[in-house]
Amino acid sequence: MSIARIILLIIVSIGYIFPQQIPKLVVGIVVDQMRFDYLYRFNNNYSENGFKRLMKDGTNFTYAHLNYVPAYTAPGHSAIYTGTTPFFHGIIGNDWFNKESGKHIYCTDDERFKGLGGNDRMSPLNLMSTTITDQLKLSNNGNSKVIAVSIKDRGAILPGGRLANAAYWYNSLNGNFVSSTYYMNDLPAWVKEFNNKKLPEKYSEMEWSLSKPLKNYRLSLPDETKIEPDLFKEGRTYFPHSLKNIKEEDKLEYLKSTPFGNQLLNDFVSAVLDNENLGQNSVTDFLAISYSSTDYIGHRYGPNSVEIQDTYIKLDLQISELLQMLDAKIGKGNYLLFLTADHGVAEIPDLINTKIKQVISHNKFVESIKGFLLANYGTDKILSDYSNEQIFLNYSVISEKKLDIVDVRNKLAQYIRDNFNSILIVFTRDDFNGKIPSRNDPNSLLNGFNSTRSGDIFIEFNSLSSFELNGMDKSTHGTPYSYDTHVPLLFFGWGIPKQEINEPVFTIDIAPTLAILLKITEPSGSIGKPIIK
Repeated sequence: MSIARIILLIIVSIGYIFPQQIPKLVVGIVVDQMRFDYLYRFNNNYSENGFKRLMKDGTNFTYAHLNYVPAYTAPGHSAIYTGTTPFFHGIIGNDWFNKESGKHIYCTDDERFKGLGGNDRMSPLNLMSTTITDQLKLSNNGNSKVIAVSIKDRGAILPGGRLANAAYWYNSLNGNFVSSTYYMNDLPAWVKEFNNKKLPEKYSEMEWSLSKPLKNYRLSLPDETKIEPDLFKEGRTYFPHSLKNIKEEDKLEYLKSTPFGNQLLNDFVSAVLDNENLGQNSVTDFLAISYSSTDYIGHRYGPNSVEIQDTYIKLDLQISELLQMLDAKIGKGNYLLFLTADHGVAEIPDLINTKIKQVISHNKFVESIKGFLLANYGTDKILSDYSNEQIFLNYSVISEKKLDIVDVRNKLAQYIRDNFNSILIVFTRDDFNGKIPSRNDPNSLLNGFNSTRSGDIFIEFNSLSSFELNGMDKSTHGTPYSYDTHVPLLFFGWGIPKQEINEPVFTIDIAPTLAILLKITEPSGSIGKPIIK
């Protein structure tokens, strides 16, 4: 028998004797509102050990997209972790109109549970699909530990799924990381100890200064510009920024709109790793992390600002810090990590619509719809709600008037098509009857439709229309267009080859990919496919 044959038999025998190797820990990172181009546009100012390390030593999917609308935080996090779209996972917005109560409900509100460390009465029970974190727990009788953390409540609760050991998020009323009795009866001692350090108060007294000389930010707008808000009440928009002019009772809220929010989350992650013994078990554990300050800053300043560029330069160092923590506490090659985003963001409208502005006024649009209904049916009470680019009709009023609901929908939809040039597409609920989306379905509105929770008429504006923004927001998101849907997707660590893949993939592919790598069942509603084998 040849030496090569003997070696092969030994390798095969070892495979039978020892169980298949598994990662000690899976780390999911979602960067709220991170556009794909940020990986490259800001690349010259990144360190070698943050984003560049993930790109160089992992798998970089350069053409990853969302395949549904709306491109918001709650649907985005849900899609990543369930492997499916709102059609199946049910999270059709950050909040939505509830037909039964006639009121809006928030995606994670749940009055059946009490807040821990704050008054946040929340749970993940609005999810209509299991998550990859749930499936990991189900695969080994609950022995895996799942912890989810974020500045935003929905950024922690939805990734953690229904079976998480804990989800923690930041409460800006008191500066605590808080949770819900859905997960436990009381906050662990280590969380209380962390909160007692009062780090948010310390960070709120610190100055936000540029990480690099101003000349390094030449791909951004001028630091002082009229289209930026004076968010921090400084009488200017240029660096440095501080919270010294913000009222004391508001500072912990404004802290979220600075890079210190992301640093605070890193501090909490370090405490999680120190106290929860993640990655120290005989089974794989899961840590879900969502950085939220990028979204708050992005809304205020837009993707072309010095502020957003500096935020990502700082986030790069914070990612490097996280990787160093994981290397030290879990071990290089022992953890499997992915990084992506829940959505992107549009350009600042003033930069695009320099000649003719197509500003969409929510109030004027609603008043026009009411006027049509009043003129044609004698009442505007047929309109129950307009939100998330969906029109909800009042079935009781339609019944009282002895009207045909399909006829009302169709005539209102045609009125909208005929009278609003900024509207590209109008669908009715009837257009979606009997249709089930697939991974490659080109209709992102169908993918975002949920038969139980969605409205009657669905609208999509053209890609260059400007939305009427609230307060100090300078940009927003929510559309099926590339600025909102093209996001980074990086896999790194255990079992991940070094490669760049330019083929189209979707964020719903993340969960089934993890399922294949971990050799477990994909989430119950998953329609994605494995993209790393």
